[in-house]
Amino acid sequence: MALQQPAILTRILGKALEEEPLTRAELLYLLRISSADEISSVFAIARMLRNRYFKNKVFLYGFVYFSTYCRNECTFCLYRKSNQALRRYHKSQAEIMETAYRLVESGVHLLDLTMGEDPRYYSNNGAGFEPLIAMVRAIKKSTDIPVMISAGVVPEDVLQQFKDSGAEWYACYQETHNPGLYAKLRLGQSFSERMERKKEARDMGFLIEEGLLTGVGERYEDLIDSLVAMRSLGADQVRVMSFVPQKDTPMQHVPSLPRTRELLMIAIMRLIFPDRLIPASLDVDGIHGLADRLNAGANVVTSIIPPEAGLAGVSNQELDIDDGNRTVDSILPVLAQCGLVRASMEEYTEWVSARSARLAPCQRLNNVTKEVYTGWAVQRH
Repeated sequence: MALQQPAILTRILGKALEEEPLTRAELLYLLRISSADEISSVFAIARMLRNRYFKNKVFLYGFVYFSTYCRNECTFCLYRKSNQALRRYHKSQAEIMETAYRLVESGVHLLDLTMGEDPRYYSNNGAGFEPLIAMVRAIKKSTDIPVMISAGVVPEDVLQQFKDSGAEWYACYQETHNPGLYAKLRLGQSFSERMERKKEARDMGFLIEEGLLTGVGERYEDLIDSLVAMRSLGADQVRVMSFVPQKDTPMQHVPSLPRTRELLMIAIMRLIFPDRLIPASLDVDGIHGLADRLNAGANVVTSIIPPEAGLAGVSNQELDIDDGNRTVDSILPVLAQCGLVRASMEEYTEWVSARSARLAPCQRLNNVTKEVYTGWAVQRH
């Protein structure tokens, strides 16, 4: 017989179900729970909130990692500039377009165009992005599928060109919102510039994905600060992933934490952001970790990659790719196992359109003002 859950947990989950703001102390309590029964209770409320806004529908994202070259030295990343042991690639325009169309035909809802900060694109004050901008324009003209740009701290004028070409999303993960920890993870990169670029993208009309990494030395308070920052940014999609140690990096001997922290963060994100998109990434544990992330409250499956496309992942760069376990067909049975189904394309584009309309400039200002004065982000007790 399961033990009765503590009264404080019952109260916190009751507040979350009523969509009342949680205090920092309540969030800290949730982050510290460890019993399987209590964690299951949090997951159950997260699923209820997901069902309130999305019913049993899940969105699927195709992943096109078109360059593994990077100018940065992130201590956690396999693709850091100085890693000489890695075989890298640049995908040609033809290869990128072929992969994109394969993903569209397979039934994904969005194309995520991803790279490290490849110097080839960042050259000549961003002029190197012109071929990619043209590809976005071509993809939108022929398919009208939503497109996400995940290419680092893209110059502001280039970002505007992506928006003008039809891209709907901009993803630029901070990984942590503790500036001191950030400096240890993203060596020599400006914390404030990265944050400001997302705010500028928001002002251009982009939907924003923000993300954090767990298991890199963060404290519970840092995780709460990230939730506050995501709320302040008005992120439309919020993501958490577990750190996976990468060979030939400064953090290669840092052990990976049990997945409980990532799963609990997914559920807490759902409690805080019940109407937002929260991914379950295939990059960490592949298809075998998908059900756990969905059961924690996620409603997007990311990093779907066609087999034999010559693409890599991010955390576990080869996991489940060439054996076909990152395809739409391999994911659908897992969704069914969790009582979920793939949403229609119309349902996804309707969500994107509705979210974009709700965040028109004057409405964004009103929303931010309201959150600053009444939201949980300012509660410190």
